Order: sequence, then C-alpha cells, then structure tokens
Amino acid sequence: MSVYKTVNPATGETVREFPEATDEQIGQAVTAAHEAFAAWRREPVENRSKVLSRVAELYRERAGELADLIALEMGKPVAQGRGEVALVADIYDYYAAEGPGFMADEQLNPKGGGTAVVRTEPIGALLGIMPWNYPYYQVARFAGPNLMLGNTVVLKHANNCPQSALAMEAIFREAGLPEGAYVNVFATNDQAADIIADPRIQGVSLTGSERAGSAVAETAGRHLKKVVLELGGSDPFIVLDTENLDGVVKAAVAGRMGNSGQACNSPKRFIVMEELYEEFVAKMAEKLARIQPGDPRDPGTRFGPLSSQAAADGLVEQIRDAVDKGAQLHTGGGLLDGPGAYVAPTLLTGITPEMRAFSEELFGPVAMVYKAADEDEAVELANNSPYGLGGAVWSTDEERALAVADRLDTGMVWINGVAGTQEDLPFGGVKRSGVGRELGRYGMDEFVNKKLIRRPAGR
Repeated sequence: MSVYKTVNPATGETVREFPEATDEQIGQAVTAAHEAFAAWRREPVENRSKVLSRVAELYRERAGELADLIALEMGKPVAQGRGEVALVADIYDYYAAEGPGFMADEQLNPKGGGTAVVRTEPIGALLGIMPWNYPYYQVARFAGPNLMLGNTVVLKHANNCPQSALAMEAIFREAGLPEGAYVNVFATNDQAADIIADPRIQGVSLTGSERAGSAVAETAGRHLKKVVLELGGSDPFIVLDTENLDGVVKAAVAGRMGNSGQACNSPKRFIVMEELYEEFVAKMAEKLARIQPGDPRDPGTRFGPLSSQAAADGLVEQIRDAVDKGAQLHTGGGLLDGPGAYVAPTLLTGITPEMRAFSEELFGPVAMVYKAADEDEAVELANNSPYGLGGAVWSTDEERALAVADRLDTGMVWINGVAGTQEDLPFGGVKRSGVGRELGRYGMDEFVNKKLIRRPAGR
C-alpha cells in the first residue's frame, strides 16, 4: 500500500492515494536533474529571474485553490493558507529581483598586488526533503534561491501532501522551468538515502524532525555531502515587564495557536516574571478556552485540526505525561469530541525536567508557562533546552530586552514581537534546531562554490 495519500485530517477520510516511485523512476529523476543542471547553470541570469517571477505570479493567481488544497491535505485553515501562498510568492519575487546582485563577483584586494575575485557558482543537483506543516513555504525557501543560482532540484515532499507536491511541480513547469530542473518524487526513506548517496547529488536540505535530521546528516556525512537542516524548536517567549498585559497575551496566543501550533518557530515556552505570572496565566487560559475549532476549508475558521490522527494522539500522550507527573492543566488537555484530529488548546504550568514536555517539542496547540524571579532565571530557563531556533523578549525598556536577547542561545530573537519569517531575513537555529540558514542573502550562500580567481601582479 502506498504511503503517499491525501487523508483529510478534519474527517479522517482517505481522499486519494499515489503509488510510491520505483527505483527505476528514482534513477530517472536524478538523471534528469543532473542533466538539466548543465544547461540551467548556463541560462542567463535574467532568464532565471523571469522564470521565478512567473512562478510568483502563478502562486498569486491560484491562491484560493492552493490554500484549499493544503486545508484538505494537512488541515491549515484556508485564511492562513492564503497567507502562506502570499509569502511564497514574495520569496520567489525576492530572489528573482535580488538574486543577481547576490551572485555578483566579489572583488578582493590581495597582498602583493594583482587581482582576486570570488565568483559564486552553483554546484549541481540537490535533494530537498520537506515537511507538511507549511507545504509551499518550506519548498520555496529551498527552491527559490537554489534555482536562481542555477542548481537543480529533486524534491521529496511529506507523504501526506502529495497533491500539493504535484501542484508545485506543475507551477514550475508552466512558468518555463526546463524539464528536469525541478523533479518531484514520491520516494521512500530508503530511496531518499540512495539519492543522497548518488554521486550526482551534491547536497541535501531537510526541514523536519530532529530524528529525520540526524538520519539525513549521517547519510550525507558518510558521502561527504553538504547539508542544511532546519529541525525542531521550543522557542522561549520572555515577558520582563509590560504596560499592556492584554496585548502581550493576545500576541502570545496568536503566536502559539497559528497553524494549530504546528510551527517550528512558534513560541512554546512562556517565561514570565513572577509579578506578572498569575495574571498572565489566567488571561491566557481564558483566551485559549474561547478558541473555536472548525472545518479548515471554511473561510471563517481560524483553528483547524492537527495534520493527522497520529500527530494528535502523540501530542495528547505528551500532555498526559506532564499531568501525570504533576503539571497543572488550566484548560484543554485532550482530543475534542467528534471526528478529526482536533486537540483542544491547552495551557500547562508546573513543568519539571522529568516530564517529556520539558525537553521535547510539543508540536501542536499547547502553551507552557514558567515563572521567573529575575532576568537571570529567565535566561537560564530559556537556554535549558536542546533546541535553539528562535525566541522573543518583551519589555517596555528595549535596551533591557536587547541585553536579555544577547544572552539567548538561539539563531533568531524578536524584541516585542512574535517570531515570524520574511523573505529578506535569515532563518535558522543552533544546537539541535539544525545547521545552516535559509532566506535572505544567506539562503544563496549554502549550496554554492565560492571560486577564487587570482591573477598575481606582473602576470
């Protein structure tokens, strides 16, 4: 039986199934990407820009149908899906406009005279392994900069997003990308490992779980392949002081509950100064309890199901583990009645190190609130995590917030805002949140050959 299937998480209904690729088809996909690279890398930069601009146009033209498709496949409310599609279009437009400048030769001033130039060149066919939580966005931040560079792409998407995977491949084809420059494959994990090992593949980018990242990094390392890994997160949201607690709580709830809590960089651990703690918990619990679930394909829905029943069941197990070991449950805590993979918005306090929730990522609508006596305790709590993706610091005194931000072991920090993403800013983390950066100019500096061309003086 195929593992690639569309299962509506709001109902549990299997809508459509797709056969896994054969080994022969996998070989053909790698061959196509490898052969396409020779021509695509020589395509004038302005032509590559035009293709990406057309990709952006097609996403905007099809925003409604694309949003509905991921609502069906992984449960994202269509209003949020439209937001994702808009961001994707901005990413492709950004690299179409700014990519040529990022690729310009860098003139050096070498000792001893003469000239030296660092030239940015593509390296070849790449494998992308992408997750289900942002089906279009995750692909765009990998494919956009690399196609602009002249690399080509073999893409293995999540097995619950086959139709959106095919829709993306069709958009590239319609936009004028040559045959083989972007190839979707319904590959198994074993076949993905074989693709990484293939000498024609020059690198691999994965966004996904820590477990998947470890497996991919091990295989890539064995074959000396470059990797970019964007893995899990348990981002701290530190509240030092505020003149508007209602506003901070509103931002906290919005940040945690977007995409039903299924975002690697959403705030998951809320660390609040003790003088604000009780009121913060009460206000947040009240707001979470009022959230109403709905059909993600209904334009009015703001809170949908998790991506699958297995994901919902796994999250509830993590919540029960915490409660069984002494955590306080303020609201939610279990599956909602009726069909679908719906988990009630949940608030926990009293999390301690022996609980799974202390060190594991809770990938769903669960907020954990911690009390801190001072800035030092807040920073210690924030950094006491295997993850280091993003974070946020809130204070009326921005200098105070910046000083705390400087002490956080994360790849990104927001001051008086909720962690987010945009096309011109780098995205990535440290520790077990991964390696490498995506987006901005940094997204074009990963899978490249920075070639030095030197002409000594007097030659």
